Amino acid sequence: MNGKTFTDAASNPPLSDRSVAVIHEWFGATGGSEQVFLAIADLVPHAERFVLWKDRGVGDGHHLTESWMSRTPLRHSKALALPVMPLTWRTLTRRRYDVVVSSSHAFAHTAKLGTAEGTRYLSYVHSPARYVWSPDLDARGSGGLLTPARAALRACDRWLSRHVHSYAANSREVRSRIRRYWDRDARVINPPVDVDYFRAAPAQVRAQDRDYLLGVGRWVGYKRFDLMVEIAAQAGLPLVLAGSGPAEVALRRQAEKARVPVTFEVRPSKERLRELYWGARCLLYPAHEDFGMIPVEAQACRTPVVGQASGGLLETVVEASTGYLLHTTATSPYVDAIARLPRLSSTDIQRQAERFSPQVFRDRVEAWLRAEAGAVA
Repeated sequence: MNGKTFTDAASNPPLSDRSVAVIHEWFGATGGSEQVFLAIADLVPHAERFVLWKDRGVGDGHHLTESWMSRTPLRHSKALALPVMPLTWRTLTRRRYDVVVSSSHAFAHTAKLGTAEGTRYLSYVHSPARYVWSPDLDARGSGGLLTPARAALRACDRWLSRHVHSYAANSREVRSRIRRYWDRDARVINPPVDVDYFRAAPAQVRAQDRDYLLGVGRWVGYKRFDLMVEIAAQAGLPLVLAGSGPAEVALRRQAEKARVPVTFEVRPSKERLRELYWGARCLLYPAHEDFGMIPVEAQACRTPVVGQASGGLLETVVEASTGYLLHTTATSPYVDAIARLPRLSSTDIQRQAERFSPQVFRDRVEAWLRAEAGAVA
């Protein structure tokens, strides 16, 4: 196809003169990676949108085309589906596209919907598949089903992604993994966070007493909600846990024995979550995350973060200014940090969140698309 110059962004969206596919892994209860996928797709409104499968009742209205895997039992087991994903991405559709943009945290970046010569491949990476490359960061990847296949999956991941022309990483942490695992470079484009919504809470919400600690996210082991319960107990402060997940039963058992009240908010609405942020003394986040939108949402509500000094928190939280970052999972240092929270400026905390607004994300993604999806032969 012939290369064409792009017109002004205000009058013409990026890639409007090209056929485009935007693809994502599975589409579940809308979380961070799903939000990024939709934000990218919205920048290219004429693009076709593909996912491996979507959960029942989720993603309706977003015009998502599911793969053939969605009609098989594999959709119910990510571990069993993982080895089949590369094949699925290569047999997604018979159509061929000028540009393919993937939103990848497993094997979406290996999709090939055209020739290497006639198609530009861009991939926004939430993380190289943690199940495959980083089982030390996520215990779900250390199970017996994946262990024998991990070496083969790693080789497959590198080999089948050679055609990707450009990578973007959601954080410096993920960029370093892309370099280490795939020997490729990437530009960093942090995910969009709806900071305006969380900042603009009603007056009565903003006037809360901030008398409890807060943990938000999916209740799985590596996010360390169990440690949050221990921290709250030692600090002598109530704890609210907002989210859902397979660790709920174990957490409730632990909460029953805690010396402080532990309240569970199961699947809170966005509005309710905003109320919880504004009422919290701080957000506890003692987990290693690739980026982490939740700490940014909290800071938009003038809520400081006390978390682990690793991963995405090193980019989203400013030490001793918008929170405290610790190189330990011992409870006492977290309790000490909570005692130092009055030293922080709520204005500085909220200002930090503005660096991750949707407009900043859109500007950076659009610049990436226009620069890297250039003319092909």
